[in-house]
Amino acid sequence: MVFYRSVSLLSKLRNRAVQQPSLSNSVRWLQIQTSSDLDIRSHLKELIPEQQDRLKKIKSEYGKVELGKITVDMVLGGMRGMTGLLWETSLLDPDEGIRFRGLSIPECQQVLPAAKPGGEPLPEGLLWLLLTGKVPTKEQVDALSAELRSRANIPDHVYKAIDALPITAHPMTQFTTGVMALQVQSEFSKAYEKGIHKSKYWEPTFEDSLSLIAQLPAVAAYVYRRIYKNGEIVPADNSLDYGANFSHMLGFDSPGMLELMRLYVTIHSDHEGGNVSAHTGHLVASALSDPYLSFAAALNGLAGPLHGLANQEVLLWIKSVVDEVGEDVSKDQLKEYVWKTLNSGKVVPGFGHGVLRKTDPRYMCQREFALKHLHDDPLFQLVSKLYDVVPPILTELGKVKNPWPNVDAHSGVLLNYYGLTEARYYTVLFGVSRSIGICSQLIWDRALGLALERPKSVTMEWLENKCKTSV
Repeated sequence: MVFYRSVSLLSKLRNRAVQQPSLSNSVRWLQIQTSSDLDIRSHLKELIPEQQDRLKKIKSEYGKVELGKITVDMVLGGMRGMTGLLWETSLLDPDEGIRFRGLSIPECQQVLPAAKPGGEPLPEGLLWLLLTGKVPTKEQVDALSAELRSRANIPDHVYKAIDALPITAHPMTQFTTGVMALQVQSEFSKAYEKGIHKSKYWEPTFEDSLSLIAQLPAVAAYVYRRIYKNGEIVPADNSLDYGANFSHMLGFDSPGMLELMRLYVTIHSDHEGGNVSAHTGHLVASALSDPYLSFAAALNGLAGPLHGLANQEVLLWIKSVVDEVGEDVSKDQLKEYVWKTLNSGKVVPGFGHGVLRKTDPRYMCQREFALKHLHDDPLFQLVSKLYDVVPPILTELGKVKNPWPNVDAHSGVLLNYYGLTEARYYTVLFGVSRSIGICSQLIWDRALGLALERPKSVTMEWLENKCKTSV
């Protein structure tokens, strides 16, 4: 089934359907939605039976179809290239990059409602898109924004749990502690204890997921203000949208920063299901752990240096370049510093990706934002030079399948420009954003009745014996 997509009231899309190319070069149609229904739950309730029937048909008609071969390299190489997960909300193509429900990032920037004309898409709009497969109207986004605000109150015990940690604890440790403290309010946990029918699992999962998404900015902002601003808390502003209010609670109210946070949360929200945080969330939830437990586990995966912590490492590395060479660095000096980094056994953070084989579209949209808002910033100029210098060097090494910059290569410079200079905190921003994708898929996991994840593992001896008999 192809979802029919509604679009915001953009004049150029009125009165006509717009074709959108999918990864398979089929035609997708965007349609103007005139429904006055602003309740996202009711939309899901209509969609779920159709998608349940669709999944049953796939299983009955194609259950025995082979999707590829598994090699020893795949088993030893982090399962790269294996097709083994169902993830409805997004799909990552090695050449095109991420598509959210079939829409690329530039397409999302074009059709998702914004806070102002020509502005960046509102994260609430992407949440609606990921959950329903439909592009919402501005009215629907505003209604969802209001619902999230109504769910955003934080119990006092959450702050007390965070305060029990040393202030020197990593921001991600404090953030995850806050999420675990929120778990006591889980509607899914309570419903399961009372004996809810499995066909209804998605309903308390929906409640938990929306509440969790709503509460994360306040918890994340509390962690930031506790560590870096002497515990001086900035109250929420209920007149603001999700991304802007998050920026406000952090203490940043410039129009540029509000727009950046809307863009940041949107593009970091989802990146299909195989990355560490998304897979971890899905894996833990497959045991029927509630969204709080599942997302806390996902955050612990995100905190790893090879995943979400990389955005922290990028800015620190760029600043090390400035400290040693200066801001007005030539490309030849940059080349020398890159080689110095590589020859010391380290990587150049922000370059390469486990799936992508071209420049990350999330990098490109941040670059476009920088060209529009901070063209003359010295660190942005340095990042632009790195874009020219690093890929040829990594290609020369011959060990990297993708030498191009990823999403982490740019985000820190943008945040630094608007005053959020504390690089150790950056992964928390990533975590807030990723909740939108992980929780959206988690709701569909329960709606579709996806199974407990349990792949087979083997020993080296098993591999040796298997390979000897296969020769």
